[in-house]
Amino acid sequence: MAIKTFFGSNALVAIVVLALITIFLFREGFGFFGQNLKNIRLYRRAGLEFVDIVRAQAEKHAALSRQLNEIRMQEAGAGSDEITLQGFDQFSTAFSDAADELNALVSDAGDQALALRESLLLSAGQARESDSSMNDDAPAQKVAAPLNEAQAIAALKSGATKFTQLANSLKAKVGDLLTATPQLKNAKARVSLEKWKTQTREYLAHLPAASQQLREWNPNNPVPAYRAITSFLFGRDWVTASFWQDWYGIIPLLVGSILVSVVALLIAVPLGVSAAIYVSEVATRSEKSLIKPYIEFISAIPSVVLGFFGIAVVGEAVRALSHASFMQWVPFFPISERLNVFTAGSLLALMAVPTIFTLAEDALRNVPRGFKEASYALGANRLQTIVRVLVPASLSGIISAILLGLGRVIGETMVVLLCAGNRIAIPDFTQGLGAFFQPVHTMTGIIAQEMGEVVRSSIHYRALFMVGLVLFALTLAINYVAQKLVARYRMSIG
Repeated sequence: MAIKTFFGSNALVAIVVLALITIFLFREGFGFFGQNLKNIRLYRRAGLEFVDIVRAQAEKHAALSRQLNEIRMQEAGAGSDEITLQGFDQFSTAFSDAADELNALVSDAGDQALALRESLLLSAGQARESDSSMNDDAPAQKVAAPLNEAQAIAALKSGATKFTQLANSLKAKVGDLLTATPQLKNAKARVSLEKWKTQTREYLAHLPAASQQLREWNPNNPVPAYRAITSFLFGRDWVTASFWQDWYGIIPLLVGSILVSVVALLIAVPLGVSAAIYVSEVATRSEKSLIKPYIEFISAIPSVVLGFFGIAVVGEAVRALSHASFMQWVPFFPISERLNVFTAGSLLALMAVPTIFTLAEDALRNVPRGFKEASYALGANRLQTIVRVLVPASLSGIISAILLGLGRVIGETMVVLLCAGNRIAIPDFTQGLGAFFQPVHTMTGIIAQEMGEVVRSSIHYRALFMVGLVLFALTLAINYVAQKLVARYRMSIG
């Protein structure tokens, strides 16, 4: 009876703790959506949305200018002569200067929108103070005169006409430049320049659509409530503590977590499953006594130690390899970042191997002995028995081992915080496999990095709890599927 009470009470404590964690996550996280909706509505009402339409075109132009700098580096690296480089520099400078008036428009419109936003925030704050003082029967304080909202919006919208004029001027200037692009000697630089010209023509072709968007913009258009949810679940920007506008989109963090997990599983699954098969069916007793403890000992290594190993050894080795002359055939080599998806995924694979190995070996050992004996009786050799009998019979258990390894990987914090690069951006997938050698940030990493600095109950604070809730749901779903597969496996061999 005492044993039953002891273990039963501990099980009840575990259930209560899990329930409290779930309730706390929901309570702290769901307040985010109301705050986010207010932010988005203020973003539109104050005209920041209007300015960002113009800013997007200026940023695209700036991105094209940076590409020209990269092309210039390619040409210079190939030993091009000074005359060619000077001609290219003149071309690049002319292209950059073509957007000076557009950048000035962004600056002026941005100042107008920020002033209107501050006026609206001040008015809302003074209104709340006034209501509070009236409820307390205290003398009302004098409310400062805010900006005239209608006049401020009209002044801001006048930028639409100016943008149309600037867009036409920009198309004429850049169009002339495109007809007289400099001749480059390096083949790789020439290919990059042709790609740049195509992107520039697409940019110019999109300018009339941006003008139309500015003319149709209306600050009074309602922002539906679902935008608070969709901007979080499908948003591509995570911007905090911004003087302009904070955005809390989980997509770059989710993509980073997925990419790191994919690399980890691609490395850990073959190693873990192969080691399990070898130890279970091939290794001698002395080999088992050596291999199994060493693999399981990996799980005892602190994750921060593995992170330091990734920074000092793995990241440096991968970057040095990418600069080797015999690796120049790889399109995305050399790489400049030693901390990236591949570095973090390699270290996480090392952490996942013990989990996959242990559970996969258990699954192989639980296959009824009669299966193996029947296979040998029919004349199959050891390899055929392993591939065609043992692995299929234990497949559910092996898959559950892989899923539990995935749960271990996607919930890891310290390694990704140290080794993933912590760049909040979606990798450039146009580079193919090169996306796996770019820095990313993950859901666990962002929580660990930012939670200690946020103000309690602020929108940033609640956004981090929403990230934690999404992470909690993902790991719960992965473990649920794994448990279902384990139950199915046990039924199949029972």
